[in-house]
Amino acid sequence: MKLGVFTVLFGQKSLEEALDFIASKGLEAVEIGTGGYPGNAHCNPDVLLGDESKLKAFKQAVQSRGLTISALSCHANPLHPQKTISQADQSLILKTIDLAQKLEVPVINTFSGCPGDSDDAKYPNWPVAPWPPDFQEILDWQWTNKVIPYWTETGKYASDRGIKIGLELHGGFSVHTPATLLRLREAAGEAIGANLDPSHMWWQGIDPVQAVQILGRAGAIHHFHAKDTTIDPINVNRYGVTDMQPYTNMLDRAWQFRTVGYGHDLKTWADIISALRLVGYDYVVSIEHEDGLMSVEEGFTKAVQNLQQILIKEPLGEMWWV
Repeated sequence: MKLGVFTVLFGQKSLEEALDFIASKGLEAVEIGTGGYPGNAHCNPDVLLGDESKLKAFKQAVQSRGLTISALSCHANPLHPQKTISQADQSLILKTIDLAQKLEVPVINTFSGCPGDSDDAKYPNWPVAPWPPDFQEILDWQWTNKVIPYWTETGKYASDRGIKIGLELHGGFSVHTPATLLRLREAAGEAIGANLDPSHMWWQGIDPVQAVQILGRAGAIHHFHAKDTTIDPINVNRYGVTDMQPYTNMLDRAWQFRTVGYGHDLKTWADIISALRLVGYDYVVSIEHEDGLMSVEEGFTKAVQNLQQILIKEPLGEMWWV
């Protein structure tokens, strides 16, 4: 496995400054945003796809520092019911796939998106209960008419270009659990897989080790984020895990994102890393920093220090003892 980082947290630095800092910490890979929610501070697909010299310089900036690009990330909502939003996000995803092909990056990461409740809807509608039956009707309509058709077509576009799509399992979107990811993968093809982030499993009540097992046995983990979550035992009983308070209201929230090791101990993280190796995932573990209690540099540095202790880096050897 290689240790990497999602460079969006260094968006205020130039690409070269960010890469220098990342390399100085001993990392081997970077995940770079191309637009959507992560922004494109370091990587604008329109610019790079339109200018071979700039594309070459971009590749050289990464490679000259001994780094590889683990994924291009364009987290967005390509199923948004407002056409101006969904069409822009769909175009971004296709451009990111094209850029990944040119850069020889095997994975792009994004969200599945979430449609509305009809073609006339204005906002996404995320059903989270099977009753009253209206919710089931909405869910069936979304998957039949929006989720499966779009991702079947986009998955083929990616597959034809040798690219895999890592969908981040995230609340608020149609694909948010191992089951919903596998449902879409079965319908839309094996180009579709997970960008698995344990932090979103914990707050939904899912054990990330079991999520790794479920998805890994199906060969459905394309990329992996390293981010932690802490659950407040008092606040969760007041607000539940679907707490709608702003992330900035940290004292009262039911849960909040933390840097690796500050929500769960390193034994838990070692179990996750071991589960990844067990199911055959030996790709990049990409740090994502969204810890409101730490500065970017401190949170990132602590995540690096903690993960370096437990990451399994060397290739598997023979079992000499059997």
